[in-house]
Amino acid sequence: MKRVVFNQKGGVGKTSITCNLAAIGAAMGYKTLVVDLDVQGNTTHYLVGDIDADAFPAQAQGVAGLFKQTVGSRKMRQNPDSFVWDTPYENLFIMPSSPVLSDLEKELESRYKIYKLRDALEKLDEEYDRVYIDTPPNFNFYSKAALIAADSVLIPFDCDSFARQSLYSLLDNIGELQEDHNPDLEVEGIVINQFNSQARLPAELVAELEEEGLPVFSSYLNTSVKMKESHREHRPLIDLAPGHKLTGQFLDLHAELEKTLARAAA
Repeated sequence: MKRVVFNQKGGVGKTSITCNLAAIGAAMGYKTLVVDLDVQGNTTHYLVGDIDADAFPAQAQGVAGLFKQTVGSRKMRQNPDSFVWDTPYENLFIMPSSPVLSDLEKELESRYKIYKLRDALEKLDEEYDRVYIDTPPNFNFYSKAALIAADSVLIPFDCDSFARQSLYSLLDNIGELQEDHNPDLEVEGIVINQFNSQARLPAELVAELEEEGLPVFSSYLNTSVKMKESHREHRPLIDLAPGHKLTGQFLDLHAELEKTLARAAA
């Protein structure tokens, strides 16, 4: 199962949702791969901390190396698993981001390498039980490549009026990509993030989304300082604070995802 976590609006919690769902799956025994396509590398930093830039040639690091080899000699190409790194957590692996992604984007786009991530992940289908893909906060080459490669998309929603307006544009872009490139892509659901149950606006916005028939998950993620601590410690919540309320909400969301997957397989 390959899921992409995507929203064109920044600051909606893509990294937190990607890493924590992946970490929960790994803790439950699923061999899980995280692919970090955001040049900022927040997901990579969250799961493995600071990376020694001199450890590998920049162009060979993680997902940048995977894409870089698609514009080089076919004889020199490596298996996609060569670009996967271990994390400190059992069953959890990452194909890390790199600043080189920014330099590569125009060349990859001009050579129409948009399907190369899909091809690489298909080769890893038997290797990993779950794949989560984090994306940049815009509809660019890398986010399109992720949506083409994925089976489903999770859309983080951070409960403000600007987020609602951007949601419609996002759904239009996903619909166009489904039509042109990946008709099997499913909008699995909208993840309500940074929810404040004490405020009126978030509840009103969520109710409006549900009234429109949009697929909103019933498990909401509250705002919590514990998430900031989790980022600082480079430890997903299931490891840092397994008994915390927010961890429980992530567990509930993960359970919803697994139930959806089980129903689809039945």
